[in-house]
Amino acid sequence: MKTLGIVLIIIGIVMIVIRGFSVTTQEKVADIGPVEINKKENKWIGWPTYAGAAVVVVGAVLVVSGKRK
Repeated sequence: MKTLGIVLIIIGIVMIVIRGFSVTTQEKVADIGPVEINKKENKWIGWPTYAGAAVVVVGAVLVVSGKRK
């Protein structure tokens, strides 16, 4: 459990520092014979800062409880 706690702490810190990322998606709008029309769209995938803080807290609890045993 101590290793899982350390991993969660690292992931939580990364979530706090990097608030999300952008993904480009491509969607086919029309396909008329040899002509093809595509649409590219940027989508933001993000998470709130408190989610990263919650992951850090859970990781810290696991590390502390792993030391007590």
